[in-house]
Amino acid sequence: MSTDEVELAIVRVIEELIKLKRGNKQVAKGNKKMCLKTWILKRNQLGVSNTLLRELALEDHQSYSNFLRINEDMFNILLQKIQPKIQKKDTIMRSTLPAKIKLELALRYLATGDSYKTLQYMYRVGKSSICDFMPEVFQAIYELLQEYIEVPFEKVKWNKIVNGFDNLWNFPQCTGAIDGKHIVMECPSNSGSNYYNYKGTFSIVLLALVDHNYNFSCIDIGSYGSKSDGGVFAKSALKKALVENKLNMPHESVILGDEAFPLQTYLMKPFARRNILTKREKIYNYRHCRARRIVEFGIFASRFRIFRRPIPLSPDKTIKLVKAACALHNWIRKTGNSSKPISVDIEDTETRSLIEGSWSNYPKPSGLLDLTPIQRNYATDAKQKRNYLADYFVGEGAVVAKSNE
Repeated sequence: MSTDEVELAIVRVIEELIKLKRGNKQVAKGNKKMCLKTWILKRNQLGVSNTLLRELALEDHQSYSNFLRINEDMFNILLQKIQPKIQKKDTIMRSTLPAKIKLELALRYLATGDSYKTLQYMYRVGKSSICDFMPEVFQAIYELLQEYIEVPFEKVKWNKIVNGFDNLWNFPQCTGAIDGKHIVMECPSNSGSNYYNYKGTFSIVLLALVDHNYNFSCIDIGSYGSKSDGGVFAKSALKKALVENKLNMPHESVILGDEAFPLQTYLMKPFARRNILTKREKIYNYRHCRARRIVEFGIFASRFRIFRRPIPLSPDKTIKLVKAACALHNWIRKTGNSSKPISVDIEDTETRSLIEGSWSNYPKPSGLLDLTPIQRNYATDAKQKRNYLADYFVGEGAVVAKSNE
């Protein structure tokens, strides 16, 4: 046998060994898929959707609502709305995942923040499948419920909010309370320092305007967490709309912010606590902060506990999640069909004392961070407007608690 023939024979032997090795890998991979597919195929018999949830719907309505944060009637209404958007067509090769299970998974994820792997074993749906359809479900929820995040362009609707603040919180000419939160995420890949915030975590910013009844009137989500907190509001679409009066708010009305926002003729903030405050200024700060309690995100986070820890999603998927959660929050509050509503703060009209809602019993969510205070010189007109309100609260608008006699 010549040298060339020997070399050719060796090459053929090597090729056969490579083919054999590749074949063994495919068999092992196929066995792994078959093993995975076997337990997933038992979804209809053993998955949470057709076992525990069905049992709760029949026997324990309270626990059903606690599991998904909405009752069965609300779930069915939402499913009917969303099904055409998220239900795929069956193919010859396989049946598609029902829209019902997709929606249950999305609501459970918002309610608890459970990992995709935990949800995989509960619902017997592959983790990769959950990763694929979850953003689509969040987007569909927001698109179908965004009408409940209503920016009232008519003065009649604004006046309803003004009356609500005046009657419930004793603050005149108020059209809303504004607040911003850093939505903490796990470190996004290849993002550099764009999302790195002042707390040493990674985040995007949610700005929200809230009415007298704890509903979002307007949301602005997606600014980089690395931006200065004053700059987030300064460059937001919400500020532009306020400055240009595109929201058609009543004349001389104001919104209420905290120390993170600039004092403007349309935006009031408390007197700086770093100074020695007069009694008049302390009374103003009390009335201001009491009216702003409606914008506390504790109620939001107690319903959707995904916000109690960093969100393990990319920024674009996190934005879809936040929008869906805001729309769901308003839908639940405005339809009023939740069997276990989260109680909110109310005022005792006899003693004028504040009775805190059940949300305040929960620990402060670590997935939501406050904006940092800013210090600057403010326009004279804005200061005069705040001083006018401070004088009103110690004069004509003073609130006196009724005696117990």
